[in-house]
Amino acid sequence: MAAVPPTPTPTPKYFTPEELAERFTLADYFVFGLTLVFSACVGIFYAFKGVHKSHKDYVMAGHSLTCGPVALSLTASFMSAVTVLGTPAEVYRFGISFGLFAFAYVLMVLISAEVFLPVYYRLGITSAYEYLELRYNKYMRLLGTVMFMTLTASKAYNACVTGFQLWGSVVATGLVCTFYCTLGGLKAVIWTDVFQFIMMISGFLAVIIRTLIIKGGFGPIIEDARRGGRLRYWDFDPNPLKRHTFWTVVVGGTFTWLGIYGVNQSQVQRYVACKTRLHGKLSLYINLVGLWITLSSAVMCGLSMYSVYKDCDPWTAKYVSAPDQLMPYLVLEILGDYPGVPGLFVAGTYSGTLSTVSSSINALAAVTVEDLIRPYFTLSESKLQWINMGMNLFFGIVCLSMAAAASTMGALLQAALSIFGILGGPLLGIFSLGMLMPFGNAKGAFSGLVCGFSLVLWIGVGSHTYPPPSYRTLPLPLSTRGCRTINGTLAPQVTTSMPLSTTPRPGVQEYWYSLSYLYFSTLGTLITFFVGTLMSLATGGLKQEVDRKLLFGKEEFLDNFIYWKSKWVLLFEKVHPPKQVAPKEEMEESQEMEESPGM
Repeated sequence: MAAVPPTPTPTPKYFTPEELAERFTLADYFVFGLTLVFSACVGIFYAFKGVHKSHKDYVMAGHSLTCGPVALSLTASFMSAVTVLGTPAEVYRFGISFGLFAFAYVLMVLISAEVFLPVYYRLGITSAYEYLELRYNKYMRLLGTVMFMTLTASKAYNACVTGFQLWGSVVATGLVCTFYCTLGGLKAVIWTDVFQFIMMISGFLAVIIRTLIIKGGFGPIIEDARRGGRLRYWDFDPNPLKRHTFWTVVVGGTFTWLGIYGVNQSQVQRYVACKTRLHGKLSLYINLVGLWITLSSAVMCGLSMYSVYKDCDPWTAKYVSAPDQLMPYLVLEILGDYPGVPGLFVAGTYSGTLSTVSSSINALAAVTVEDLIRPYFTLSESKLQWINMGMNLFFGIVCLSMAAAASTMGALLQAALSIFGILGGPLLGIFSLGMLMPFGNAKGAFSGLVCGFSLVLWIGVGSHTYPPPSYRTLPLPLSTRGCRTINGTLAPQVTTSMPLSTTPRPGVQEYWYSLSYLYFSTLGTLITFFVGTLMSLATGGLKQEVDRKLLFGKEEFLDNFIYWKSKWVLLFEKVHPPKQVAPKEEMEESQEMEESPGM
C-alpha cells in the first residue's frame, strides 16, 4: 500500500495586527480568563481556610510542604513568558544547541541540593540573605538584599514582555497575581504554580500536535531541521567568544542557573519550606525532570516553527517586529481556526508570567520583612503577617507599573537581561566563598563582590553598546522566497545567512565585548570568589573562628549514601527475608530426638 504523502505546509501570508487580533476569539478569552479565575480562587481558598496562624505560616507555609508541589513550583517559577516564547525562537534562529542546557540543569540541581540546601536547612533561615549576616555581617546582608531586589525587579520586568499585544491581559494578570499572593501567602503561590506549569506544557503540546498534523509526523519536521542546519548539536570549540558551544552552555549555564537555584530567595524560599531536608532535596531532583520536559517541549516547538516557516520567515519579511513575536504569530496562524486553542497557548504563556511575577512578589515581600524590618523593630507575629501582606500588595503594584513600562519601553529588555547576569554571578560568589572557605571574611567578600560586579558590569554594558558580530553569534539562514505580501503577490526574495561580516573589530570590542552572554555569571562568580579568597587571607581570615553550621561539610554527602543504603537494605530484607536460625537449645534437643533408638 502506498504511503500517504504528508499534508503540505500552508504558505504563510501577511496578517495585519487587526487580522491577528480578530483570530483571537471570545472562546480564547474565555479559556484565558479561566486561568486567572482559578488562580484567584486558590488565593481565596488559603485565605479563608485559616492556615496562616503566624508570620512563619504565611511566609514559609509552616514548613509543611512536600516535594511534589514544590518541585513543580520550582519549575514554573523558573520559567517566564520570555522563556515560553524566547526558547522556541532561539532554536528557530540558532538551532538545537540550546538543548545542551539539559546537562547544565543536572549540575545546577546537584550543587543546589548537596551544597546549598543543607546549610540553609541546618540554620533554619527564612531569607537566604540572613546567611550573609550570620557568616559575615549585617552590612553584607543588606548589600545582598539590595542586589536581589534589583535583580528580581529586572526579572519581573522581563516577564511582562510577552510578544502578545494584549496589555489589558497583562494588567489583569498583575492584578490577579497580586490578589492571590497577598491573600494566600506561599501556599497559594505554590499551588497556583502547579496549575500554571500544567498550562504551560499544554500550550506547548497544542503547537507541537498541530504541527505534526500539518507536516505528517516527526520525520518531515526533523528532515527540514537537518536541511536547514538546525540539528548541529555538538560544538566543543573552547573559544569563550562563541555564543553557544558545549562549554558555554554547560559551564556558563550551570553558573547562570545556580545563581537562581542556589542563592536566589525566589527558589530558596520554596525548598526550605519543605517539611524535611529530604523532601527539600527530592523537590530539586523532581524539578529536574520538569525542567527537562519543559526544555524538550520548547526545543520541539522551535523545530516545528522552522519546519512551517522554512520558506517564509515572518521576521525577515517584516510580518513581525521581533523574534519573540514568532510563536504568537505561529499560534494564531495554525491554530486560529480552532476556537479556544490559541487561548490555551496564551493562557500557558501568561501562566509563565503569573508564576514568575508571583514568585518575585512573594520573595521581595519576604526579604523586605526579614532583612529590612524585622532586625530593626520588635513586632508581634500578627503584625509581621499584616506587614508582609502589605508588602505583597505594594510589590504587586510595582510589578503592574513595570508591566505598563514594558508596553512602551521594549528596547530595555536586553538591558534587563544583562542586569540579571551581572548581579547573579557576584551574589553566587560571596555565598560560595562563605560556605566553601572557612577563612573567608567580610572584607574579602566585599572586595570580591566589588571587583566581580565592576568587571562584569563593564563587559555587560560594552556588549550592549557594541553587540558581537554575526560570525561570533552564528545565526542560521532564513528565507523569504515563499512569502506573499498583503496583496497576495510574492514578496522580494531575501535569504539571510552567516557570516554577514568577518572583519575583526579592534582590541577590547573584539574580545571582551564579544564574550558569550552565558559567561557573565561565570566570570562574576569566579572573580568574586578568587579575589575574596586572596583578600580574606591577606586580612587575617585564618585567625577567625567560624561556626561549622555555616560551612558546607562532606558529612552531607555521606548522610545521603548512608540513608539510601539503609533504605535498600530494608527493601532487600523485605523481599528476601533472612532464614530463621533455631536457638542452640532447640537444635540440641532436635539432635537428641533423632539419635533416640525409639524413633
